[in-house]
Amino acid sequence: MSDRDLAPRLSVVIPIYDEAENVLPLWRELGEVLDKLGYGAEMIFVDDGSRDDGGARVREIASLDARVRLISLDGNHGQSAAFDAGFRAARGEVTATLDGDLQNDPADLLRLLPHLESHDVVNGVRAQRHDSLVRKLSSQIANGFRNWLTEESVTDVGCSLRVMRTEYLRRVKLYRGMHRFLPTLLRMEGARVTEVPVAHRPRRSGRSKYGIRNRLWSGLVDTFAVRWMQRRALRYRATESGPRVRPEARG
Repeated sequence: MSDRDLAPRLSVVIPIYDEAENVLPLWRELGEVLDKLGYGAEMIFVDDGSRDDGGARVREIASLDARVRLISLDGNHGQSAAFDAGFRAARGEVTATLDGDLQNDPADLLRLLPHLESHDVVNGVRAQRHDSLVRKLSSQIANGFRNWLTEESVTDVGCSLRVMRTEYLRRVKLYRGMHRFLPTLLRMEGARVTEVPVAHRPRRSGRSKYGIRNRLWSGLVDTFAVRWMQRRALRYRATESGPRVRPEARG
């Protein structure tokens, strides 16, 4: 039996929205990485209401590779919904996430996964970002504001390349836009979070679906919401005292 036939230990969730040209090269790159793991893995492409034939292309490669699965949303609901659908479908004890635009390097998964021996979440930090100056500056400002208000120290919350123990993901309920706060939300559930530098590549095709204007104000509101959740989170320890009731003996 080959590794491809084993039950998945790793689930890789990949949201796609009008990324048809990237599906095939991403599948090939990611497949080569998964072949090196030595255990079962699956690729979960989540079609977030694409207007191109990205979903059809995933179905084609799924007929060639049993590791490939397609989850189709009933419209364009955004990255948080796409990630959430993928997380709910994941069968592996570890879940990884990648963007569908090929700017994340799938080979970096091999750098992140070993850190799960001592942590529960490994967040990628994009080195030498291939984005416009405006985009990089806006990201730095937004990230600094989030960290200041939430008293966090996440270097690159916008990096989608990360690996997480699935058991912690099951405890988190995502809301629209909240995927940007995953490291913080997982830490609130007791996860041990660390960061590792990863590559960032130029976009090969298509265009970015998320600009400054369509996330500035919602990002501010979301940050205040997360801060409220942090302050309102239940934190207690419970102990049980008194004699234990022995179960009745069975003949």
